[in-house]
Amino acid sequence: MSEKASIAGRGDWLADENLQRLLSVLGADGEQARVAGGAVRNALLDQPVADVDIATTNTPAETMRRAKDAGFKPVPTGIDHGTITVVAGGRPFEVTTLRADVETDGRHARVAFGRDWKADAQRRDFTINALYAEADGTVIDLVGGLADIEARRLRFIGDPEARIREDYLRILRFFRFFAWYGGGRPDGEGLKACARLKEGLDQLSAERVWAELKKLLSAPDPSRALLWMRHASVLSRILPESEKWGIDAIHALVRAEADLGWPADAMLRLEAILPPDAARMTDLARRMRMSRAEADRLERWALAPAVRPDMAEGELARQLYAGDLQAITDRLRLALSGARGRVAEDDKALVEAGGYARQLAFVQNWTRPEFPLKGADLKGLGAVPGPELGGLLKRLEQDWVASGFALGRDALLERAASEVRPRP
Repeated sequence: MSEKASIAGRGDWLADENLQRLLSVLGADGEQARVAGGAVRNALLDQPVADVDIATTNTPAETMRRAKDAGFKPVPTGIDHGTITVVAGGRPFEVTTLRADVETDGRHARVAFGRDWKADAQRRDFTINALYAEADGTVIDLVGGLADIEARRLRFIGDPEARIREDYLRILRFFRFFAWYGGGRPDGEGLKACARLKEGLDQLSAERVWAELKKLLSAPDPSRALLWMRHASVLSRILPESEKWGIDAIHALVRAEADLGWPADAMLRLEAILPPDAARMTDLARRMRMSRAEADRLERWALAPAVRPDMAEGELARQLYAGDLQAITDRLRLALSGARGRVAEDDKALVEAGGYARQLAFVQNWTRPEFPLKGADLKGLGAVPGPELGGLLKRLEQDWVASGFALGRDALLERAASEVRPRP
């Protein structure tokens, strides 16, 4: 990749009229403004660009003034750290003044604003994240990021230990960016630094750790990154539940996703490397401060009964009716991917995979049947409201489920009439 690389023509986002006008406004009268970081990296890798960040020599106050005078809406979202969100044409752009770290404590940094582009680049984490682009697409590389992008090499800027001590989250970011953009083996010095300083992860908030882990698990193929995280004892540091369980299942799951068209699912991938132990999943969700939906999914997956590959559809339907559809789907997908992964070494695995595939197709087309009776129907037969009525309704529902949902309303009412005690 040429040192005079350009991102011109690599996606239409750079030609956006509002972005070009904002860059022009911020770059007037001797100041400078460039697209920075992830947008440049992704454009060079021909990957989608979602957010566009801008670096500028303007002070935050001057950025606010220029944006407002141009008719844009500036919002001081991180003004203490030099960041202003400028809404232009309904799209937000984060504009940050060039800066250098003055003091760090492993979680936060005190910064000084400046005009030195190289100093700004050197305070960033990885070379591939420290690239800038002019409005015309010309890429500015001050730390060797272009060569690393070409080699698919993830490398800390400068001394890896120094970068990590500035913010211990960079350990997880190292593996996350490797999962998304790296090739081959991780950078040796970076990997060693992550292993040596892993105790620093204990300083981070649970929310930051979980957010990074989710992003890593959402990569097209996180299996290599997870393998190296385990090798460096970083995975067991943040996810001790995986230590004795192993991560082998993730490889087969990723292959099944690709072969069967399943979407990348961070929660399912997490389940693939965890033991289905409800108590431990509850503790994990609490420790990571997961959302209620995420915690429920983990716990219900752990509580769901294992599905046998030879299970009849009737039995599976009863399990679905009594259980949780997402949890059973998760169980089946993991079972199917696991069986597919054993086919080369286990003759029975092919038969198992066929059974799980049929069951998964059944589940995906299953519609929950509606019990045809309600309490009012039993009251009409003379049943007295209360525990007796509730118990009778429950027994009738159990009979209906046991029949394969075949008992009709009339047959159920006939059974109910034979059990209702006449009122005194």
